[in-house]
Amino acid sequence: MRNGNLLLTFNAGSSTVKIGLFEIKTDQAHRIGKGLIDFRRRPLSFHLTEGPTSFERSLQTDTGEQLQEVVEEAFGILGEHFDLSTLSAIGHRVVHGGDMFTGPVRLDDVSIREIEGLTALAPLHQPQALRLIRAVKHLRPALAQTASFDTAFHATQSDLVRRFALPRALHDEGIKRYGFHGLSYAFIATELRKRAPKAAAGKVVVAHLGSGASLCALDNGESRDCSMGFSTLDGIPMATRCGTLDPGVLLHLLRSKGTTLKDAEDMLYHHSGLIGVSGISADTRDLLKDARAEAREAIDLFCLRIAGEIGRMMVTLGGLDGLVFTAGIGEHQPEIRAAIGDRLRWLGVDIDNDANATNAPIISTSLSSVAAFVIPTDEEQIIADEALSILAGE
Repeated sequence: MRNGNLLLTFNAGSSTVKIGLFEIKTDQAHRIGKGLIDFRRRPLSFHLTEGPTSFERSLQTDTGEQLQEVVEEAFGILGEHFDLSTLSAIGHRVVHGGDMFTGPVRLDDVSIREIEGLTALAPLHQPQALRLIRAVKHLRPALAQTASFDTAFHATQSDLVRRFALPRALHDEGIKRYGFHGLSYAFIATELRKRAPKAAAGKVVVAHLGSGASLCALDNGESRDCSMGFSTLDGIPMATRCGTLDPGVLLHLLRSKGTTLKDAEDMLYHHSGLIGVSGISADTRDLLKDARAEAREAIDLFCLRIAGEIGRMMVTLGGLDGLVFTAGIGEHQPEIRAAIGDRLRWLGVDIDNDANATNAPIISTSLSSVAAFVIPTDEEQIIADEALSILAGE
């Protein structure tokens, strides 16, 4: 059992919770393990990795409106491997901070109520984070909890970029572009400064390509634009989400096809994107192996929209010096990166096929006008760092 000052992070998705385990040494958070609670499986599963060792265990409890029993059982399993008596704090990923939260906060009754007030802006993700926060508060009321917000990184965007061409009153009410995946982009911005400071100081587009996917335009490490706007549906197509959609399509479905609001929401979030276009799979790995035309079309559309969004972001940035691929697809699928690179040859992107095939850190050739990188992301590290900053400030 490992002793030391521990810090946990909870990264809540709509169907999983990623857990990061960190040891605090010399005022820094060092990862020592990771866990995953998968709510899609019955019984629920808990996967834990500590160094080279990993195992999976089924949980005896099940999900309900509250998650106290699930969290309590997870704590029990963690306690078999780590000394939880030294646990100093838990940091949470919260998807939406609106205009209210532009940095991490210590969670108390007031901030929890304010986060709950933003639930309508992120109906799939916000409730899960709140359930976890309240479960921990119930089980360990004296334990410090902090929140890190996916939207906070994008607070540096201009009002012009964030504005929709809607009546001004709606903008003032909060109907605007917020941007998401901010914790991932914050990590990449920091990591790029370490690896390639010259590129990091310039104009860079980061492609966070996973089940949820988006792009972010960085200028000297600060967010200037994001493909996701008001919601996590916006931007490029994703595994099961549609990406940018003509609002007239929704009006047509609701008015002429008799589609209910609930059915429309279910279609846009769960039955569109790669699974909707292909009718085969939401996983690019499956689609790349499939010879059917529908699979090829889904991949082609995915790459076309990504390349087009990069072009749009160049207008916001006024140029492009670097391109970073990250997250599951971005880090591990050379075919997707190559297809995007081919569509960007006109602006000088030249991908090194050998480097790309091995997921090398730099995948552009020496002749490329745009430096292209593959950098693994780590949202939990940002959550841990921000939690530590809150504790240090106190």
